[in-house]
Amino acid sequence: MSTGTITRITTRTLETQTGPKVGWRGWAALAVLMLPALLVSVDNTVLAFALPQIAQSLQPTSVQQLWIVDAYPLVLAGLLVTMGTLGDRFGRRRMLLIGASGFAAVSVLAAFAPTAGLLIAARAAMGVFGAMLMPSTLSLLRTIFLNRDQRRLAVAVWAAAFSAGAALGPIVGGLLLEHFAWGAVFLLSAPVLVPLLVLAPILLPETRDPKPGRVDVVSMLLSLATMAPVVYAIKELAVHGPTATVAALVVVGVASGILFVRRQLLLDVPLLDMRLFRRGTFGGALLVNLLSVVALVGFLYFVAQQLQLVVGLSPLQAGLVLVPGLATMIVAGLVVVPISRRVPPHVLVPAALVFSVGGYLAIAFSAGSVSVVLAAFVSLGVGIGMAETVSNELILTSAPPAKAGAASAVSETAYELGAVLGTTILGGLLTAVYRANLVVPAGIDADAATAAQETLAGAAQAAEAAGGSLGAALAEAAATAFGSGVLVTSLIGAGLVVVAAVVAATTLRSGPDRRR
Repeated sequence: MSTGTITRITTRTLETQTGPKVGWRGWAALAVLMLPALLVSVDNTVLAFALPQIAQSLQPTSVQQLWIVDAYPLVLAGLLVTMGTLGDRFGRRRMLLIGASGFAAVSVLAAFAPTAGLLIAARAAMGVFGAMLMPSTLSLLRTIFLNRDQRRLAVAVWAAAFSAGAALGPIVGGLLLEHFAWGAVFLLSAPVLVPLLVLAPILLPETRDPKPGRVDVVSMLLSLATMAPVVYAIKELAVHGPTATVAALVVVGVASGILFVRRQLLLDVPLLDMRLFRRGTFGGALLVNLLSVVALVGFLYFVAQQLQLVVGLSPLQAGLVLVPGLATMIVAGLVVVPISRRVPPHVLVPAALVFSVGGYLAIAFSAGSVSVVLAAFVSLGVGIGMAETVSNELILTSAPPAKAGAASAVSETAYELGAVLGTTILGGLLTAVYRANLVVPAGIDADAATAAQETLAGAAQAAEAAGGSLGAALAEAAATAFGSGVLVTSLIGAGLVVVAAVVAATTLRSGPDRRR
């Protein structure tokens, strides 16, 4: 089958267990599909490194600072299932092109946002168009690579694009932040998306579900009403603790989720086929995927601040410290491909995640020097790189081919939800411990003390304004409080990785035949 043929791919062909191998056009198509993955990961790491400058320029509150990071993945996570299903119905390549055009346009608005509120709004709009991008890439990959050995390698290369983007983000972002204002980091989408818009119509086939059913608006609204309140409740709980608002949000989210599941079970052609979750491999791989991303994003969230605001590195220098770990993640994701043919996933994934646990423990029980951060992130990258490649391939293989878009959307929902929870749970916990342990020296005025209590960036700015021994005392107090937060957050992160390893060991035993 020629992957360059612009045609609908039939379910019968897709269900072939040992499909035909693709030629050069298939691998060229993979290169095009890597561009959105590259863009999303660059955006995530660039923003983490730009956050100190954004905090000093726009002066957001601690809640707004979390929302600047989380508005994009929150909206994206809420819409991924809907957009993935719409791609199955109306065409996955079409959704990819619409998403790319909109994402580029909104990124320009984010670059010139004058206030924290408008930046959050722009990030949310980026989430709408980003939700069109990501399910399309994985589902098109599933339909292009019919041979499982080639598909396993293609998934590894696609996953490596995330790591490559994360590696390029700190370098390119650091260079931009050295010479331009923080808004420049959002303009990176143009050079990535222009080639996509040109090459996608030439190299990518238009694929869709041959029996998509009707568009179910009620299910779409219920899916959004499930995701958004629950994630927002987690954010509020992390920052403010248990409140009536948190309880109300949880009730709304859980109730919507129950209604969503019941509706899907009653529909002949559901928005999301709940039978996918009866497959132990599918559900287990999703949970491993989610927890791995939580660990990765949470690590980057506090390490980026520690390197810049505590150690005193520039954005470029901080990015260079993380490059070896990000490169290791890429290599690990590729190296695991031949290993996965011989070692079952319930053994391979837990063994790989041992390295990630070690990385978190190294940060927890050290002073957080540059060399320790570098070594810890290398160790973390080994486990995350391998686990992500294996879990993504299992998710794609476990789902029926005709539902590739919906399954890919669920996988991407897990990824983006993990990104939200990484900054929300680990970032919110870090903020709470920082606030509880920060002792503002006497002599700091009330406004500066309030800013210092909000964020580490606020403390750094207040210390610089105070100057002298008083400023140095505030900086030292903030660094000590932040270190206390890093200790607790690192131990929680290590615990989450252990949970991921246990889930893999107990649920991935029923994985598809690796010889296929």
